[in-house]
Amino acid sequence: MAYNITVNNKKENVMSNGTPFEDLVIGSESEEVHNRFGGDSCVLPPQAVAVYDLIMGAESLGHYETVRRGCDWFRENFPNEYMILLD
Repeated sequence: MAYNITVNNKKENVMSNGTPFEDLVIGSESEEVHNRFGGDSCVLPPQAVAVYDLIMGAESLGHYETVRRGCDWFRENFPNEYMILLD
């Protein structure tokens, strides 16, 4: 189920799992995630781990619209972690 929200004057769909991605598999435990370039790390809740993993996979496959949607969600919901892991 999707909900429409407005972020930065732009309508976005947010699924019932709280992310912009339907059918995203979300684990049950937080995980420590490391920046792949600098090695800095932070602990992410399960929902953020799932979106981070999706971003990394989409990037490797060249699915840049998915990367953008995931990064936009991360910046909005986890700005500090975004700066550590994805900026």
